[in-house]
Amino acid sequence: MQRPEPQEFARVLSSMCTEPHPAARAAAERYLATNPGDPGTYGAVADLEREAVEMLGAVTRLDDPTGYVTSGGTEANIQAIRIARNRKRDVVDRPNVVVPDHAHFSFTKAADLLSVDIRRAPLDEDYRADPEAMTALVDGDTVGVVAVAGSTEYGRVDPVPALADLAHDSDALLHVDAAWGGFALPFTDHAWDFADAPVDTMTIDPHKLGQAAVPAGGLLARAPALFDTLAVDTPYLESTSQVTLTGTRSGAGVASAVAAMEALWPDGYRAEYERAQDLAEWFADELRDRGYDVVDPTLPLVAVDVPTDTVEALREAGWRLSKTGAGEARVVVMPHVTRGMLRAVLADLDRLG
Repeated sequence: MQRPEPQEFARVLSSMCTEPHPAARAAAERYLATNPGDPGTYGAVADLEREAVEMLGAVTRLDDPTGYVTSGGTEANIQAIRIARNRKRDVVDRPNVVVPDHAHFSFTKAADLLSVDIRRAPLDEDYRADPEAMTALVDGDTVGVVAVAGSTEYGRVDPVPALADLAHDSDALLHVDAAWGGFALPFTDHAWDFADAPVDTMTIDPHKLGQAAVPAGGLLARAPALFDTLAVDTPYLESTSQVTLTGTRSGAGVASAVAAMEALWPDGYRAEYERAQDLAEWFADELRDRGYDVVDPTLPLVAVDVPTDTVEALREAGWRLSKTGAGEARVVVMPHVTRGMLRAVLADLDRLG
């Protein structure tokens, strides 16, 4: 039986994943049959994972980073909440984590899995976390505060230093979700990383703007002791304990992440960010010239208020396009998105609008 082909990226506009870099693709294939969850047996990929963590530390300006390559941002965010909960398990009966309203839906999953209350604070007028609104939700049972550095809907960067102060004044941990934005933000003036603020844990995904193959997420921590709260015994493996959420993991993702970062950090990522940001701003101007309301692109993500029936017509024309919770169309300018693609979607908008 003939199997369907996977999607081509020529009309994919809203995904935060992209075509992997050729070196990342080749590395993933070479390490398909390896498992970093068993480092005693699969020593080569275990060494590569340590290299991946070191390189992610360079991207996020963290000396001597601790972490591992996850399946993606969801796993990393769940693990960060698990660290925050376990750190205060003996002193807090009803733990809560305070997040801005645009925090990823993975935090809802974390709440359900971990029996932690997620308290969502309203955003400010620019779709960013409001420190005052978040402060109002913090109490003695707060174990964590979350900031987003590159939000899923609007590409916004929260005031990370202010939220770090809020967390630490409350004896809570500050987690930064930079799953998508982490490979663009080093080339901006935003304060977001471990050198900008006393961030405790961070999510950053090589398989998004990092151009690694899926799955290749990342979780980093400032202090190794934070990961100690996750450790479980592994009596039948050569290693004696494990801090990861899953057991068997993708060696392909680890190798792919290293290969992508070796090929692209920093100059390749800088060039891609500048290309994508310029293209997002050009596209936003083109949409405004046509009379659409557009949210200014802080990072290379454009949200535009297109009528629902027009969005549906674009989907029927083959464009892979999603919407924000408020109904705007989302265009994420990933490495596979070209000016020619955006000219084509503008032509369809002109025809359909």
